[in-house]
Amino acid sequence: MTAISPTPTSWDRPHRAAERMARAWSLAIAGTSYVSMNGLEVQDFLTSLSTRVIHALTAETFDPTDVREVGSTLVAAHFTEPTTLERTLAVLAEQFGNAPVKRVAQIQGALASGYALALRDRVLDEQEEIRTAALWARARAEEGRRVSEARFQAIFAGAAIGMSVSTIDGQVIEVNQALCDMLGYTAEELRAMSFDDFVLPDDPPSAGAMFDEVLAGGRDQFRIEKPYEHKDGHRVWTDLVASIIRDEDGRPRWLVAMFEDITERYLLQVRLRHQALHDPLTQLPNRTLFFERLGALLEGADGEDGADARVGVCYLDVDGFKVINDTLGHDVGDQLLQTVARRLARSISGERQLVARMGGDEFVVLVERCGGIGDVVAVAEKALDTVRAPVHVGGHEISISASIGVVEQPLRGTSTGELMKAADTTLYWAKADGRNRLALFDAERHAREVKRYELSASMPAALERREFFVEYQPLVRLGDGVTIGVEALVRWRHPRFGVLGPDAFIGMAEETGLIVPLGRWVLHEACRQAAEWRRTAGDRAPIMSVNLAVRQMRDRTIVRDVRTILEQTGLPPEGLQLELTESAVMSTGDDPIEALNALAALGPRIAIDDFGTGYSNFAYLRNLPVHSLKLAGSFVAGLRPPEGADPVDQEIIAAVIGLAHTLKLSVTAEGVETAEQATRLLELGCDTAQGWYYASSGPASAIKL
Repeated sequence: MTAISPTPTSWDRPHRAAERMARAWSLAIAGTSYVSMNGLEVQDFLTSLSTRVIHALTAETFDPTDVREVGSTLVAAHFTEPTTLERTLAVLAEQFGNAPVKRVAQIQGALASGYALALRDRVLDEQEEIRTAALWARARAEEGRRVSEARFQAIFAGAAIGMSVSTIDGQVIEVNQALCDMLGYTAEELRAMSFDDFVLPDDPPSAGAMFDEVLAGGRDQFRIEKPYEHKDGHRVWTDLVASIIRDEDGRPRWLVAMFEDITERYLLQVRLRHQALHDPLTQLPNRTLFFERLGALLEGADGEDGADARVGVCYLDVDGFKVINDTLGHDVGDQLLQTVARRLARSISGERQLVARMGGDEFVVLVERCGGIGDVVAVAEKALDTVRAPVHVGGHEISISASIGVVEQPLRGTSTGELMKAADTTLYWAKADGRNRLALFDAERHAREVKRYELSASMPAALERREFFVEYQPLVRLGDGVTIGVEALVRWRHPRFGVLGPDAFIGMAEETGLIVPLGRWVLHEACRQAAEWRRTAGDRAPIMSVNLAVRQMRDRTIVRDVRTILEQTGLPPEGLQLELTESAVMSTGDDPIEALNALAALGPRIAIDDFGTGYSNFAYLRNLPVHSLKLAGSFVAGLRPPEGADPVDQEIIAAVIGLAHTLKLSVTAEGVETAEQATRLLELGCDTAQGWYYASSGPASAIKL
């Protein structure tokens, strides 16, 4: 909850604000309750309460306790009339008109709650006194019967709350005038009734069981809030306390009931609950009510009728709403949302369908106990058609659309979090696929994306924990089969998913920027191993080939990093080959070219990786400090189809090799898997090759020097 920001005219001087509020408050409630204070004393009293309310308004986190105490303090000072509470809430709404609606509603609710609870406790004290007097009168011996009966009758008849005495079988035998006034019946009419005449369809489910338990003698008292029907037809809500009276033998004999009219409090609670559970802009149910309804639905799935029940969710987002807000203004945006909300509420209606606003331009439709995915898709398509109709607001005709994520799952075994996460993910798919459409939830796709997210989130820690390691694949000279180099390939030994190849995480590393520290670590590890081979094998040591990603080439520290690593590991520059994709060096701008020239000046060989999948621009290559081209494996694959080598691929490979040699570049073929491919590449003039035909990647110890 965000606190109210102070302004020069309101809350920067809390004491003055409290005095202003107290003056308005005292004027509003003057004469509504009888209190033993004059006007100045009332204003001083309300100033202290106003200070506490203003503190609650401006607090960073709302704590209802202090505001409830304000309500109870009013009752303790004998401000006990309903009009006092009504005008107090009106003063709060007027004084805090510029404050957040939610915070004002919280304060009003907490104050009303404290006021009502204190008033209830006050009445309960009176009720307890009455009950004690009644029991005392009953327990008296015969010598005090007349006095006790007279006293009880006086209390019974003059009590401010309704009272009744009934037989144990539910027949009313006595009522007081307060109960007659409360329900609009005469005493004779009420005495002609029984408990069954007061049963209503919307009684609390526990009411009948409580009555039965008391009448059976299982308990002596119960308390419940229960509605009664006034003679003229309107509902009267009461706080009912019923007590059993036993005879000398301890058997239940009579039932004494006391009724407090809480209709105003109940209606206030209903209004406050409606405000808490409905969106103030669109009047649709809000996310709180949506989740309450969904939670109740999921809780009921454990019953027998929930075994085959299913639930659907349509998560809707208005396309391009931010542009409308930014260009036409928030007033137009609000009117647009109100129009969309009305349309959805009209077109999607039913006993088992709930349309709610989740916030911003997002709406959700809950389809309860649907018959399958077809039912939910039908609702989503109706929602799409509803939103697509042009909207006329603020003198503008606006054509809009929506994207909807559709999820349909069994109720049993589904949680609120999982269901809404699936709906949110599916909505993102609909947006990503071009908007103005619906997307269906795909569990396998979702699992892949969750795994991808988990990998992305855990990658920085994995680098610190040294979960990454490097394997090496030989680069073989085609003429004699001698290993002249190796390519360093990074792997991830994930504690949950096992060993992962670069295809599973390199793309994410480039997106998040982690490719820079990861690539730096791979380069250092590969150069360290190459230097070790130099010390043990001398001239027979292979050239170490290391990939550099696009993000690395655009990093300003790349040249310094390569220089530092060569110095730290002791590897001569000529023992290193840096592989770059065409997109890393053939993009617009001079920065990659400058970095490439600076890297070449350090002494390492430069190779263009996956040549043929990007620009394939030999004229551009002519001006770059490149030493080698690596043919993409897709071209090499054309040399081994079952019916023979693809002549087109052969011609392409021959042309690339010829042009590369003209530019004095060596050519390496990737993805060589058969002897036929190796032989044909040699015939076409290719210099070196790598692939499973020679060896898969492995640890440094597997490389034969």
